[in-house]
Amino acid sequence: MFRQDQEIFNILLETISQGVIIVDSHQVIMEVNKSAEKMFGHLKKNLIGQSISILIPKEYHANHASHFNGFIKKGKRRKMTDDTMDIFGVKKDGDIFPIKIELNPFTVYNKQYIMAIMNDLTEKKKIKKKLMLKNKALKSASNGIVITDTLKPDNPIVYFNPAFKKLTGYTKEEILHKNCRFLQRDDRQQEAISKLKDAINKGESCRATLRNYKKDGTLFWNELHITPITNSKGIVTNYIGILNDITNKKIIEDEKNHLATIFDESLNEIHVFDAKTLKFINVNYGAQKSLGYTLDEFINMTPIDITPFKDEAELRETIDVLQNENIEKLEIETVHYRKDGTQYPVKTHLQLSKLGERDVFVAIILDITEQKNHTKKLEETVAKSTEELKVALAAEKELNELKTKFLSLVSHEFKTPLSGILTSTMLLSKYKSNDQQDKRDKHIKTITNEVQYLNNILTDFLSVERLDKGKYNYKFNTFKVSKVVNEVIYNANMLLKEGQQINYPDNIDELSLHQDEKIIELALSNLVHNAIKYSEENSVIEIDVTQTKESTVFKVKDNGIGIPLKDQKNIFNRYFRAENALLNQGTGIGLNIAKDHIMNLKGEIYFESTEHKGSIFTIEIPNTAE
Repeated sequence: MFRQDQEIFNILLETISQGVIIVDSHQVIMEVNKSAEKMFGHLKKNLIGQSISILIPKEYHANHASHFNGFIKKGKRRKMTDDTMDIFGVKKDGDIFPIKIELNPFTVYNKQYIMAIMNDLTEKKKIKKKLMLKNKALKSASNGIVITDTLKPDNPIVYFNPAFKKLTGYTKEEILHKNCRFLQRDDRQQEAISKLKDAINKGESCRATLRNYKKDGTLFWNELHITPITNSKGIVTNYIGILNDITNKKIIEDEKNHLATIFDESLNEIHVFDAKTLKFINVNYGAQKSLGYTLDEFINMTPIDITPFKDEAELRETIDVLQNENIEKLEIETVHYRKDGTQYPVKTHLQLSKLGERDVFVAIILDITEQKNHTKKLEETVAKSTEELKVALAAEKELNELKTKFLSLVSHEFKTPLSGILTSTMLLSKYKSNDQQDKRDKHIKTITNEVQYLNNILTDFLSVERLDKGKYNYKFNTFKVSKVVNEVIYNANMLLKEGQQINYPDNIDELSLHQDEKIIELALSNLVHNAIKYSEENSVIEIDVTQTKESTVFKVKDNGIGIPLKDQKNIFNRYFRAENALLNQGTGIGLNIAKDHIMNLKGEIYFESTEHKGSIFTIEIPNTAE
């Protein structure tokens, strides 16, 4: 019967790209096309008349007969795909491979036949396996990964891995179909964002570091690498973004940079030299300025070149105790020789440290010229002591009056912080388990703040005495404005309330003053500490610095309790405290001291304030002391 219209049948059979095998109801192969020959590796002539089992792996022979008979009985067309079950064929060489089969029963002259149309799924399975592996790799990656669709409006996210969700804290609904900008919140003025936009507009890869925010508002530094995906026409269809949380790395880098700045800008001399060769590895700006040598010159020198030690043996006899004995620090009083041949007395604090795997000595050196001069002056003062005693007796009455007022003030202002310290100390002894560290930290912070407060009071009292007696000697030098601001902010950070932050002024790195550096720092610190004290938690204190040819202006702005209008005229008076500040700690002399100092330096200090809204205090000081 298959010989009828054989030519038409053969043409149709061979035009089908899938493998085709026709079997009768006894599973005997009746017809095979060329695609099936190629698929199984058998010639057609060797398959005709054979049982279909020749193309089925042996392990499936036992169940095949029952499956086949069941299908014959139903007599309905059936597709068997890789989604419903795994179907396998066996090639002539014994290789077993996955196939997709469509079974089509038909009857000719009352005889039943089945046409099996087959596809080799080997490549498809390989591709599917690779895709599964890639998908698992994306899901298991520790970095956050997102894929965006550039062909859709606003380039939305169409895929994210679990690491991205864990990193940001957002839910699936909050991530999908959103532009990645939601991670920046309102912090959009970032240079890196412009860099990313430019790369996306050009269809290029890009790496940038962004400030991103988790769902709970926590800031994290995100090192983002984006890569475009193009289609066959070269059109960018998607972007893959890989996120790496580098917050800890950023914090460490910032701390290192800050410490490096402190090291380099310190006016004290700091020397680092190799423990074996004794050659200098690094010295700070203070050392270069004091001794007159450049860093390049120091690199080829040792401490012997700037001290009275005659040779290496004599120097090592002094400093080797740090290596050979259980001594942490060594103090040496000696002299330093400048490049120009002059000398000055110094006190050296020497420690043994590590620079990587390298043993080094770190020397912090204080110029004690003033101390030595002070000693000499004290000796000269002894001769005038009799006259000074007479003056002291005459002032005794006034002193007693001041003492009474002083003791009254001290009694009030010292009692509260001392009580706080005592209470926190007692409570600290009760919190002994590890899970109570937060409570210990709270009381330690209380003690630290109260001690700092007491120290500030004592400093204020000393300043008042010197100002009243006209004995304050101002010391003028040229310094960077940024150095003073850094010191003020660094010290103020210990006083910040929960959530408070200080905004650092812009563009001050090149600004300099020739004034009394310590007085500028004292006055600015007073304003910043007041801003912290009289502002709520989670508030912002802003410091702004501007400079003209003649003067420099410091502004400290807060959003605190402000100063009542009726109290503003007295705010700089000694011991005066505004009505709404009476419940806060304070002596009422800080602003008075600051104003006296600034006026002595030919400057001005003034303010603008609105109760319940905050204050802006301004210091305007000449760039050069007269």
